[in-house]
Parts: sequence; C-alpha cells; structure tokens
Amino acid sequence: MEKVLVLLLVALAVAYAAPDPRGIIIHLEEGELCLNSLQCKSKCCHRQTGLSLARCAPKASENSECSAKTLYGVYYKCPCERGLTCEVDKTIVGSITNTNFGFCHDAGRSRK
Repeated sequence: MEKVLVLLLVALAVAYAAPDPRGIIIHLEEGELCLNSLQCKSKCCHRQTGLSLARCAPKASENSECSAKTLYGVYYKCPCERGLTCEVDKTIVGSITNTNFGFCHDAGRSRK
C-alpha cells in the first residue's frame, strides 16, 4: 500500500512539474487517451464501445445526443456544454449500464 501511495505521489509531482500546460495526467487535449473525465480539459472522457479505448472529446452541443453525468467518469455520449441540459429518461438499468441517453436542450428557451 505504501509503494502505491509513493508511486501515485511521484506521478502527480511529475504531472505538475511538467512545463507543458497540457500536462501528462491532467488537462488532456481532445483525442488523447484518458481514464476519467476529470483528466480532460473538456471534462468528457468518451468511448465508442465497451471494448474501445476512451479518449477526451468535446462536450455535446445543442440538439446533440448526450448522457446524464455519471459517477463512472467515462461516457458513451458526452454530457452537454455549459448552459445546456441533457433531457433524458433515467432508469435504474440505464444508470448501471451507462446507457441513459438523451438530447441537449437550452434550458432558457421555451419549448415548442
């Protein structure tokens, strides 16, 4: 356990000491491999399928497919951009399997 903690601290020190503002572990650009959305500048770590590698991707724009935010931190559809809401029918099974998809809508606009 102590070795893991030391390794983690060394990895974080290297990431913060890197002169490149992009970072090694955090502040990843779109298209770079990620394990969690917190690593990406866009805050979306996206994967195509359950077996594909996850990569940083832009958040979903208005009228695009989206996922509600999850605890997993990896999405099949990215959450909405700031100011938009993901209108989705949440289910227990969808929450477990990360398949609650919907569409991004502007909450400020009236729906017709």
